[in-house]
Amino acid sequence: MEKVLQLVFRNAEGRLYTLSVPEPKEELTEAEVTAVMDLILAKDLFLTTGGALTSKVAARIASRDTVNLALYEE
Repeated sequence: MEKVLQLVFRNAEGRLYTLSVPEPKEELTEAEVTAVMDLILAKDLFLTTGGALTSKVAARIASRDTVNLALYEE
């Protein structure tokens, strides 16, 4: 099962921007995630098409299970 840490921010235009981090460590804490999100905002590390990131919205770990029904090329 593939896991992805999704850090969701709001940008200057008020739109949502999601930063996805593949395979986060199992013992990740809320405090660690909050600290990283605060650092991203403080250092203005990302510029989106809607401008700079302005606030934190959410952080979540999403899981995805993929089942191949058929493979047509090897």
